[in-house]
Amino acid sequence: MTPTLHALQQGSRGSLQAPPGPSPIMTYQSDTLCYYCTTPTKQLIVPVRYLPVTDVLFSVFTVTFDHFQILRAIGKGSFGKVCIVQKRDTEKMYAMKYMNKQQCIERDEVRNVFRELEILQEIEHVFLVNLWYSFQDEEDMFMVVDLLLGGDLRYHLQQNVHFNEDAVKLYLCEMTLALDYLQSQHIIHRDIKPDNILLDEQGHAHLTDFNIATIIKDGERATALAGTKPYMAPEIFQSFVSGGTGYAFEVDWWSLGVTVFEVLRGWRPYEIHASNSVESLMQLFSTVSVQYNTAWPKDLVHLMRKLLTVNPEHRFSSLSHMQTAPYLSDINWDAVYEKKIDAGFVPNKGRLHCDPTFELEEMILESRPLHKKKKRLAKNRSREASKDSQSENDYLQECLEVVQSEFMIFNRENAVICYISLSSIYTMVLFNTHS
Repeated sequence: MTPTLHALQQGSRGSLQAPPGPSPIMTYQSDTLCYYCTTPTKQLIVPVRYLPVTDVLFSVFTVTFDHFQILRAIGKGSFGKVCIVQKRDTEKMYAMKYMNKQQCIERDEVRNVFRELEILQEIEHVFLVNLWYSFQDEEDMFMVVDLLLGGDLRYHLQQNVHFNEDAVKLYLCEMTLALDYLQSQHIIHRDIKPDNILLDEQGHAHLTDFNIATIIKDGERATALAGTKPYMAPEIFQSFVSGGTGYAFEVDWWSLGVTVFEVLRGWRPYEIHASNSVESLMQLFSTVSVQYNTAWPKDLVHLMRKLLTVNPEHRFSSLSHMQTAPYLSDINWDAVYEKKIDAGFVPNKGRLHCDPTFELEEMILESRPLHKKKKRLAKNRSREASKDSQSENDYLQECLEVVQSEFMIFNRENAVICYISLSSIYTMVLFNTHS
């Protein structure tokens, strides 16, 4: 007798529901079983040890904070902090990004977090920082991603590293493949800059931070003023000022051009700061010409001009465009994808390439340090049990409950996305027996 798990169907507002058919039953008593499962991108057979239906959801598909050992803090940003963790069962190392729910609500950042999760769960590429797990507890939302120990390009620029042309040429090719993949998935990253390009220990580049990324399909155009000003393409500002027709994938290639220019030369092609008005930037793009290094090869300058073309219709904005560039005519793109080309800059493996003050801040200054979370949550639960049911801040509590119910749990290891709604967790599995 072999049990079959029918395809899961995503219910409204992120809940789970069983597919149509007779009521779910559980009759298989073997120690192990295999069942048929589908994800948004693939179908596969997943072997899983026999568990009651309610345990399948929480014990097999989901990972929690307790599955990881916290090693040290390595970074922070406007949307959260990052630490190195080790998964207890496999001893594999990851980077864990965690975002405080209350702070995200107060800063109106929950939508961005959810959008980033939605995008990361659907994509995987050799030159991206890929998501492995997402989960939550009462305080925080967590994303566990690839751990890249080579540091980001911004860190190395601040350490006065002078990247040679061969190193930057490889970064350009690797990011070209990453952007080509994102474009095939209808994704505009919108924040390509040295801060968001991480190096692995062999010196290969990986794109991270999809917090302001967006998805456009079927000829749609984006219109939001989103990005980091010195790296934002002119048409983003134009769309904001005049309404216009919006913008599309070309904006990422402009940002890549600015990034490559900066990494090669040490400063950006335009002197733009966060305080500059949008109107002044439009004037800047129409009057100021980029000054290229006279020592650069002519083919490199030609390619940079194609990436930094103000008119997006004339800008290089695809892998096929890049492959026509004389500067890249010697590139074996298959070898680039397979990481068979040695990097021109390999980070020192004897040190951690991040600001050491992150760890000190977490241990000394952080009011809710991660390594004390378990005790803190236990105390909070005890207090909540003794409190009157009326919350001191009804609106905040309501928002927290929405975040709790709508958060998307993910486990790439099992190739299954579990959309959880605490208010209505439907029976997940529908077993039929066949002789």
